[in-house]
Amino acid sequence: MRRHFVWILGLMGCGLLYGADWPTDGGNPQRTAWQQDEKILTKDNVKNLKVLWKLKLDNVPQEMHSLFAPMIVENVPTPSGPKEIGIVGGISDNIYAIDVKTGKLLWQKHFEYPEPERRGRPGDPLCPPGMTAAPTVGPAAANGARTLYALAGDGKLHSLSVGDGEEVAPPFPFGYPNGKHYSLNLWNDILFTSTSQGCAGNPNQMWAVNLKDPEHKVMVAHPKSGGLWGRSGVAIDSTGTAWAPTGDGRYDAANEVYGNGLIGAKVTGGELKIRDWFEPSNWVWLQKRDLDMQVTPAIFDYKGRELMVTGSKECRVYLLDTRSAGGENHMVPMFRTPLLCNEEVDFQSAGIWGSMASWLDDKGTRWALTPFWGPSHPNFKPPVSHGPVEHGAVVAFKVEEVNGKPQLTPAWMSRDMDQAEPPVIANGIVFAYGSGENTRQAYPDKGLADYSPLRIKASTHAVLYALDGQTGKELYNSGDEISSFVHFGALSVANGRVYLGSFDSVLYCFGLPGK
Repeated sequence: MRRHFVWILGLMGCGLLYGADWPTDGGNPQRTAWQQDEKILTKDNVKNLKVLWKLKLDNVPQEMHSLFAPMIVENVPTPSGPKEIGIVGGISDNIYAIDVKTGKLLWQKHFEYPEPERRGRPGDPLCPPGMTAAPTVGPAAANGARTLYALAGDGKLHSLSVGDGEEVAPPFPFGYPNGKHYSLNLWNDILFTSTSQGCAGNPNQMWAVNLKDPEHKVMVAHPKSGGLWGRSGVAIDSTGTAWAPTGDGRYDAANEVYGNGLIGAKVTGGELKIRDWFEPSNWVWLQKRDLDMQVTPAIFDYKGRELMVTGSKECRVYLLDTRSAGGENHMVPMFRTPLLCNEEVDFQSAGIWGSMASWLDDKGTRWALTPFWGPSHPNFKPPVSHGPVEHGAVVAFKVEEVNGKPQLTPAWMSRDMDQAEPPVIANGIVFAYGSGENTRQAYPDKGLADYSPLRIKASTHAVLYALDGQTGKELYNSGDEISSFVHFGALSVANGRVYLGSFDSVLYCFGLPGK
């Protein structure tokens, strides 16, 4: 590894700490995207958000990928005293650590290795080379030290001290070189990831390793069809079962083939075994029209049960029980919404993409949120909406019990957003963003032409929004502050600051000046 330096574009003070971390993509192993400990940002003051600082990093984008979900951890021991540190991974095998109070770089690591023999086709956004999984941060040791886990592009897992970036354990193989792994998730010393698109010959499957195992045995669960490309990787329930969508593929339960569904796998007896699954009853239609299940679920408690929500490019949301995801035949959800969008059956620029979100308000109401791309469906009419939606939006549901059964009741739909991305909730505020990404993969005159240069040139820039969590009313938007688009990035929120990285390798920190 080698150390690098970056330059700072601007700085305005960041402030008080209230004990809110964001140690993993989606904020927690359940991937709820809910920051429960935010105290600084409120519905009254969020209209005053400003760019506190932005940091231009030397990460080189690969295809359309650049920066991943930032991790935020506080009171980390460093050579210059305890600090709140932001960690962001870059596709070109880079890890950056930033003092979020000042916006200054603390350390950087670059993973070096011989160039793998196999990689995706140049120009193909599906299979970029390099580190594709957002890292994750483990729990604090007795002295406050934290360990960062990062999966380099050569398939080796690195364990770094968050305080100074030094290796705290030898790296070991955990995946394939250039294998397109998704966000890491940690549960009781078991580290998970997932893979898709068969990049560089990598099988599409769920991966796990026990970090306490001196042999570092890699365990896998293979759905035998499809690809596990949920944006935030796997979501983990209270039993340690990891849930992941299986993407476009076939379903044949008798032969343990689980494409176009959702699988739940658990480490048992030193093996990662599929213990349950859900398959939409119209999976044949979904496969035919490339409307695959590819959304990382959000897992939450509701009246003594552990439930989860997920979706697909078809643009429906499914409510499932983690103890029996689809009933006896694995095809009956607890509840399925009508179509929210995608009347045109578009495989490329419509439907639900990415991951879900869930939070509990101060009145005890459980909420579930989804983003979607493209126009809203003309027959979907929530009680509150904020203008016509042509390019994407966030939809909020209340989880309610009707006739003894949980269901999703539409509450509101946000304003129009240019390719709405997965939201994050903090102190009753829903933070979301339109990515500004051009998502077209096919053209009348070219046919299928999913090439990175075409899409990059046609993309615009991202816009951050803050919405009232009860009504969806816009409280803030960033206008032209963000200079580039975002492809498969993610928001993070902690201690009065909102973070987002863009394609041009700039990390933005929004907050309240002087707070």
